[in-house]
Amino acid sequence: MANSVGSYIFNAVRGGAVGTSEALPGISGGTVALMVGLYDKLIGGAGHVVSGIKRYVTDVPRGRGKDRAMERFRQVDWSVLLPALIGMAVALVGALLLIAPLVEEYTQYAYAIFFGLVLACLWIPYTGAGKSWKAWHYLLALVFAALSFFLTSLPGADLPTHPLVVFFVASVAICALVLPGVSGSFILVAVGLYTPTKDAVENLDFVYLGSFALGAITGLALFVKALQYLLENFHHLTLVILTGLMAGSLRALWPWQGENREILTPTDVPLTVALMVLGFAIVVGSIVWEQRKRLQREQQGAHHEVTV
Repeated sequence: MANSVGSYIFNAVRGGAVGTSEALPGISGGTVALMVGLYDKLIGGAGHVVSGIKRYVTDVPRGRGKDRAMERFRQVDWSVLLPALIGMAVALVGALLLIAPLVEEYTQYAYAIFFGLVLACLWIPYTGAGKSWKAWHYLLALVFAALSFFLTSLPGADLPTHPLVVFFVASVAICALVLPGVSGSFILVAVGLYTPTKDAVENLDFVYLGSFALGAITGLALFVKALQYLLENFHHLTLVILTGLMAGSLRALWPWQGENREILTPTDVPLTVALMVLGFAIVVGSIVWEQRKRLQREQQGAHHEVTV
């Protein structure tokens, strides 16, 4: 029982890391999900849930029963998905209320840490498929990196907070939750809805929050199935594209930029660079630690087979 409770807490903490990142402009929840080892579980689980709901809605009214829907639901690893989603929701609200204001006040230093984190995280999708890259893979990644760089360089807009606008923006921004390299909060900042969203959470504006939630559910349901299909059928190619998107998105985290994305003259360079190195070292340490743990598990498994 202790191990089971511990695993639930561990998955909730991992989900909390993803939720926290979604509240911070420039940080992709998908990137953090890759870093903490939740990405495949989240995409696969969400895809099966969407398929199960779709089959339930279409089969039950026609008298076909709910067997096909339940079959899909049984394929979800609920012991991972539910704690992760709970941790994600709690951390997202907490980060919007507590951490986001600090990032706004100390933007340069926060971006420096995040820049180092995401830069080191490139190693995860780059090696995730376990296959070597060919020349055209690098070219494809470069194309998507350029696209991501361009999009994250665009100056911000100022869209109205009409419920239809909020619905549409949320349906797009939520895709960043499952797409490494793209930050949902950055999208909100780019269209001028980051502060209104944060204010809606603080003031419990249920009209705004309801429109946002409906848009997020709609966007996630449409996008997650497409990404699940790509990961299941074109895993290596999808990771190549994700690597490019992550690389280009570093533009959004460049510490020396203004509110309209213009590049500024570097200031306070020693401390900023040191924070970049710190962020980079944190991820590298995590990767090395995880690889050592995996090697130990493999060695223990091999030893057990020999003794048996």
